[in-house]
Amino acid sequence: MLTTLGRAGFKGASMGKPTGFLEVERVERGYEKPAARKKSWAEFVRPLPDPTLRAQASRCMDCGIPFCHDGCPVNNLIPDWNNLVYRDQWRQALVMLHSTNNFPEFTGRICPAPCEAACTLNIDDNPVTIKTIECAVVDRGWAEGWIAPQIPAHRTGRRVAVVGSGPAGMACAQQLARAGHWVTLFEKSDRIGGLLRYGIPDFKMEKGLIDRRVDQMSAEGVAFRAGVEIGVTLGVDALLDRYDAVAMTGGAELPRDLEVSGREFAGIHFAMDFLPQQNKRVAGDDEATAAPGGTISASGKHVVVIGGGDTGSDCIGTSTRQGALSITQLEILPKPPDHENKALVWPDWPMKLRTSSSQEEGCERDWAVLTKRALGRDGRVAALECVRVEWQQGPDGRWAMQEMPHSNFELKADLVLLAMGFVGPRRVGMVEEAAVTLDPRGNVAANTLDYRTSAPKIFAAGDMRRGQSLVVWAIREGRQCARAIDEFLMGSSKLPR
Repeated sequence: MLTTLGRAGFKGASMGKPTGFLEVERVERGYEKPAARKKSWAEFVRPLPDPTLRAQASRCMDCGIPFCHDGCPVNNLIPDWNNLVYRDQWRQALVMLHSTNNFPEFTGRICPAPCEAACTLNIDDNPVTIKTIECAVVDRGWAEGWIAPQIPAHRTGRRVAVVGSGPAGMACAQQLARAGHWVTLFEKSDRIGGLLRYGIPDFKMEKGLIDRRVDQMSAEGVAFRAGVEIGVTLGVDALLDRYDAVAMTGGAELPRDLEVSGREFAGIHFAMDFLPQQNKRVAGDDEATAAPGGTISASGKHVVVIGGGDTGSDCIGTSTRQGALSITQLEILPKPPDHENKALVWPDWPMKLRTSSSQEEGCERDWAVLTKRALGRDGRVAALECVRVEWQQGPDGRWAMQEMPHSNFELKADLVLLAMGFVGPRRVGMVEEAAVTLDPRGNVAANTLDYRTSAPKIFAAGDMRRGQSLVVWAIREGRQCARAIDEFLMGSSKLPR
């Protein structure tokens, strides 16, 4: 079908509505009210009705240089499917959307939408609602039954192992299966999905979205093996003996730690020890299965979240729903400006103050705060000793942090959640056993042309290769890695990059 579609969506078509951006105001999806949504683990975003979505799609200017393409790592053909939605050609829009993105229902929910930051209309703070339209197209596709397995006409007989079932691994596996290879996707956890499954709360993305893609991929020939950790349960050498190629897509799972006095107190946990427990409870697991190492709960506690990013926000929303007495989020960087300087940063991703839906539900936020030590009582954390800092730029242009005199303060804390980002892939297990070269940042070294590591037959993609990043980068790298593996196995590839 794609071969019959022209630049603007179909033969002879022009942009949807030349004056749409002048006539239609931006409208975004709404939320259930906080009082209601805090009582539930379900998604709470309210989709827009079809007439409103078509009007929003008409705002796309079909720019001569579509900056949204540059902003979108997965290379979505945004003006094309905006035009098709405006013309009520939803099924063709879905084909166009899937041509670059295997899982638009994931990105339409959890991507921060750098495409909208790059939109020409964002120059005056009114970008096209790209993320909303993307999500609506794929959700309609599932509702209408348009999304079905794409089973290859011929099998190559080649076998590929993909290790890690996050968005990079899922995209890589699906593309390779559609190219005709026999693919096995390995996951060390008990369920498929990686961080999508156990790092994203259900109120942001319900897990049935993953399950139906797993069903689709199974029909396409992907075999799933959950509960198998390569380098522990199954050795790398055994994997290489059984498969013609191996893709390492295990993510950047090594969390940045808080190296202060008192870190050993009970009640201080990494975010990724806290969040998966609640996801497992929502999935129906009993407490012994959800929290085999002991329950981590915010119920009735004063919670401090250290880290101002998305993971920290997820900890806030989860703590709110668990019944925390209070929630404070600390960020070591200074408070961003309310509005960016468009002349300076557009169309790049801007540094500006953002407030997530979880933060709106209730928490205190504090910036330019450094944690000095944890204070405890009877072996448990009771408070944090903090100090305010200021950032100054030196003669070499580098920013350095300095503690402000007489600014120490204590913060009551019964539960401390560390959400300070990730420093790379875990070394123990697969990475060490594969003996692949690491880059200076500690990630698996591989370029974006052939995605090959230093070890024969082993490729790497996603956060394991590039470091902590976005779901759209993971999907893009998974797709590109699949093409590289297909070319390695067959001499050439018809898979898109």
